[in-house]
Amino acid sequence: MNAHTDGNSGYEVVVVGGGAAGLSAGLVLGRSRRRTLVVDGGAPRNAPSAHMQGYLSRDGMSPAEFLAAGRRELLAYGVEVRHGEVTAAVPDGDGFALTLADGTGLTARRLVVATGLVDELPEIEGLAARWGRDVLHCPYCHGWEVRDRSFGVLAHPAMPAHQALTVSQWSSDVTLFLNGAELGGQDARLLAAAGVRTVEGSVEGVAVEDDRLTGVRLADGRTVGCEVLFAAGTRLLPRDGVLRRLGAEPYETPFGSFVKVDETGRTSVPGVWAAGNVTGPAEQVVNAAALGYRAGVAINAELLADDLAAKAAGLAG
Repeated sequence: MNAHTDGNSGYEVVVVGGGAAGLSAGLVLGRSRRRTLVVDGGAPRNAPSAHMQGYLSRDGMSPAEFLAAGRRELLAYGVEVRHGEVTAAVPDGDGFALTLADGTGLTARRLVVATGLVDELPEIEGLAARWGRDVLHCPYCHGWEVRDRSFGVLAHPAMPAHQALTVSQWSSDVTLFLNGAELGGQDARLLAAAGVRTVEGSVEGVAVEDDRLTGVRLADGRTVGCEVLFAAGTRLLPRDGVLRRLGAEPYETPFGSFVKVDETGRTSVPGVWAAGNVTGPAEQVVNAAALGYRAGVAINAELLADDLAAKAAGLAG
């Protein structure tokens, strides 16, 4: 079935989420002449960041500018982009029936869920206000811009040394705040080899002067100086409600539970793909876009095979 042959509420593919993964899937599907709708809630994970890095030819572009450019490209191929939230998706014949938050009903033959995740910050005074500025999460996204400054790292309970060891590539001045986490002997040896200092005690807040991070405040009254804080203790919460209600199989990571997919983004639910950070904790923008592209190609191939099989059966009959 070519694009624009269904009714106004019927689509060949509905993409839930309009970040890099969702827009990339939509672009491939639009270019494949599939009637496609992207539904986006407008709350991208990287919105607090002034720029994104590591995306070849787009290095340094603002996240908002990147998304706006992507939407323009989709519109050129007839893909619809709608602000909203999918609140329900249930199997319906050979496809799915969807309901949006405003009560609109839609149908789709295939679904792509690319709703990303939410960073739930530790309850530390002042941390949220600095998020995306000098409280950061990913050295590959921000490390070059803050290189050679004094770094602090909030330990992750399950992997306390990992982030501190990683960021030591960008600075020789790194302090790991254990904040209740415990180090094993091998971790302690690696941290010593990397020149990382460790500070015990509960973290209470961050110190700020002239709108700049200057240190980390501990519950015992000490303040330990740093100019940048990597919040490895952030809890990652995938926006996977639609996938979970459809029965998609999960898998466990040290950072939480995510939906399992194959190399094309196919979930355990027939007809449902997922892409981007809803499938794992480490999908930067460039990776998410690639995963969305793979999902779009796989979906178009499956729809084409189904359509040709149906036509062949009709001819044989």
